Amino acid sequence: MKLSDFKFEVPKKLISLYPTENRDESRLMVVHRSTGKIEHRVFKEVIEYFSDGDVFVTNNTKVFPARLYGNKEKTGAKIEVFLLRELNRELRLWDVLVDPARKIRVGNKLYFGDSDLVAEVIDNTTSRGRTIRFLFDGTDEEFFKTIDILGETPILKDFIEREVDDSDRERYQTIYAEHVGAVAAPTAGLHFTPHLLKRLEIKGVSVSPITLHIGLGTFRQVDVEDLTKHKMDSENYDIPERTVELVNKALDSKKRVVAVGTTSLKTIESSVTANGRLKASAGWTDKFIIPPYEFKIANSLITNFHLPESTLLMTTSAFGGYDLIMKAYQEAIKEKYRFFSYGDAMLIL
Repeated sequence: MKLSDFKFEVPKKLISLYPTENRDESRLMVVHRSTGKIEHRVFKEVIEYFSDGDVFVTNNTKVFPARLYGNKEKTGAKIEVFLLRELNRELRLWDVLVDPARKIRVGNKLYFGDSDLVAEVIDNTTSRGRTIRFLFDGTDEEFFKTIDILGETPILKDFIEREVDDSDRERYQTIYAEHVGAVAAPTAGLHFTPHLLKRLEIKGVSVSPITLHIGLGTFRQVDVEDLTKHKMDSENYDIPERTVELVNKALDSKKRVVAVGTTSLKTIESSVTANGRLKASAGWTDKFIIPPYEFKIANSLITNFHLPESTLLMTTSAFGGYDLIMKAYQEAIKEKYRFFSYGDAMLIL
């Protein structure tokens, strides 16, 4: 398919700047692939579509405050440093984006606030990309605590045109976030509450995690018309044995396996056995799913409403079927659904 196939207009007022007051009271569009039927519900009603033996696969990555503001040695120039991914924990090496990039060269030192945190630039990777080494004498726990204090929640300012506030620390994080490493939240999971998870458990539905540390590459603009030529950045993932057992049992029993978010979807589709079952693994994936694609593991998907020409929309279209998803998106615009990270949800059955 082509990039232009995913071009349409979303009114700016539909891009949600803030979440709903209660996580599970976002709107929910339910799309039935077998009939093309579209329903309009509330997210907490998602439970009505599932039963004993079904499995929800969630992404338990935890967003860390990846946007830091520092000052350049000698000149004191203010520099924004966006932490993309940790390259080596022992050496404290990180891939980052810097702004303004023209001022940052190999050998420069950056100082962050009144803390003991200092970084040295050791390589140029792209026009804005750098590899830096943090000079910090404390433990890993102390290092990440310092980052947590100094950093800002990395809501994507290119898409959400407002300043980050204190409430984002809690709301731009799933309630089951556990493993630190993401620079963006797995937003389909933002709609879950402890009460909803308990109701699913009582109904016999398992909620089992994988981990995929989301990088900015997921949101990088696609700049080629031929989608097969787009290269995704690699992201670190882990699929534990317990999740594999639950998912494969559900598949063998012809139950529903629900990927909560496109990040969970691509993770489980990155680790499939020859006979079409999930396997435990850990590593890096740069999988890019576009139509047409035959899914091996998930047979249901919960996802947010994504922006035009985004890789997330392309993956959603591969799962739901291009024509049906494009129809659903036009319906969402007509019905004034809320788009993007803090927006409403879609369930594809």
